[in-house]
Order: sequence, then structure tokens, then C-alpha cells
Amino acid sequence: MTKPFYSIVLPVYNEEEVLPALYERLVLTLERLEGGGEIVFVNDGSTDCSLTILKGFHASDPCVRIVSLSRNFGHQIAITAGLAYASGKAVAVLDADLQDPPELLPKFFKLLGEGWDVVYGVRKERKEGAAKRLAYFLFYRLLRSIATIDVPVDSGDFCVMSRRVVDHLNRLPESGRFLRGLRAWLGFRQLGVAYERDARFAGNPKYTFAKLIKLSLDGLVSFSHAPFRLVLVAGLVIALGSLVAGAVAVYRSLFAAYVPGYIWIGILLLFVGGIQLLSFGVIGEYVAIIFHQTKSRPLFVVDELIGLE
Repeated sequence: MTKPFYSIVLPVYNEEEVLPALYERLVLTLERLEGGGEIVFVNDGSTDCSLTILKGFHASDPCVRIVSLSRNFGHQIAITAGLAYASGKAVAVLDADLQDPPELLPKFFKLLGEGWDVVYGVRKERKEGAAKRLAYFLFYRLLRSIATIDVPVDSGDFCVMSRRVVDHLNRLPESGRFLRGLRAWLGFRQLGVAYERDARFAGNPKYTFAKLIKLSLDGLVSFSHAPFRLVLVAGLVIALGSLVAGAVAVYRSLFAAYVPGYIWIGILLLFVGGIQLLSFGVIGEYVAIIFHQTKSRPLFVVDELIGLE
């Protein structure tokens, strides 16, 4: 099998309403690229007709490859699976909901050919609800302020990467994948390109609020030790505050109005109990990462490969 020059990796989970329009735009995009290309769809355990539609694409177009996973492993793992099977010298990653416009890929690939190793999209505008936009805004700035590496603000998984970057990504052993963070951790020459992120073409968003929270936690605890330090600082502040409050209670009891002791005891117990729970929660996140990593399970299980060796 001749290796293509370009690979386009797309995770797919219940996107039957989007796939026909997506494929049409991808084909037009590939026609603008010289050197040949492949489209690697990763079926992430879809329960609708997505896999059947993808097989139809492959039947009429040998450039379409399909990695069908045995169940739903999640968005980040689906991208990981696609990168593992993408064989191009230049590899693109974008979502299947058409919020990331395929028409930008030739521009991204051109910049890659000018010496950059990673060209990633920076979302200058989101066509989503105000609450979701605010959550993303706060998350990226919090991550950047506490992370041990420079994670670009408002950058998602939409990017193109050189072969050597993809090879390094594939060798990273983390089970809790936060790909935009891993991409930044690798270094090399990286360039951000601003673009307007479109609204979802059709269907319902697959990233629920709970999944977004999980992704955020993976990003925060994978690339920062700041939560540990924050708990330490909070513990010190509350401990000192408790001492001050105790001193005030003693003073008022001796020289001013009487203050019942149980009131201060109750306040102190609440503060200390809150800090303990917060500490256990933060430690638990890191322990959970260690627990999952030590199991050494494969990141994904492939049910079927179509158009791939």
C-alpha cells in the first residue's frame, strides 16, 4: 500500500447526520492538496448508522480508512487511535461535527511545509451558548496560569502535525490523554492560526457538561502540581485564620461581650473539615491517574480495520 503524503484524522461518535456533508467537504479539500491523502475515520463505538455510512464512503473511495473501536472510548482516545494508524508525512486532526472547517487544512499544511512542526487553530470566536463560552474561557486561562508548560489559550485539537511530532505523540504512555497539552509538552516549532469556529452542522453535541469537566480535570492535573500547592496554601491560611479567630474569641470573652464557645468551635470545624475534604479530593485525582496508569491496559481496542493493514 502506497503511503499518502497527507492524513486527516477524524473521531466519529453518532454523527450520521453530519457525515455526508463532512465527507463532501473533505474530498474537495483533498483535491486541493498535491501528493495524495487519506481520510482516517475513527468510529468510537457509534450506536447509530455512522459505521454503515463510513463503509459506504470506503466502498467508493479507497482513500477512506476506518478504525472501528470495540466500544466508546472517548474523544481523546479516538484521536489517539487515529494517530496510531495515520501514515501520512503530515497529519491533520479535526472534529467530525464541522465546527472545525476542513477548508483551512491547505493553509495549515502550507505553513507546515514552511518549517513548522505543528500548526494549530486558535478559536477567536465560538458560536456556542454563553455559559459554555465562559467555561472554556475560564478553563484555558486557569490552565495556562498554573500549568508547568505553555498551553496556548483557546486552542483545541484542530491542528496539523509533522510525522515526527505524531511519532512522538504515539510513544507517550499516558492513559489520561489531554492531547492539546501533550502536543504543547512536546515542543518543536509550533504556530497558532486564528479562525472562527462554526456552529455544529447537525445533531447534538457529544461533549456533555460532565465530559467537559472530566477533560478539564485531566488537563489540570496532568500538567500542573499547582492544586497540591493551593491546598497547602489554603490550609495555612485557614489555620492562621483559626488562630486569629480564637484570639478574637478569647479577647471578647474577657474584655467585651460574651461569645458562646460553641459558635467558634462550629466555625472552626467547618473550615478544617472543608480543607480536609478539598485535600482528599485533590490527592484523589492524582492517585486515580497513578491507578489507571499502573494497570497498563491498552488505550483502545480495535474491533475492525477497513482499508488499513
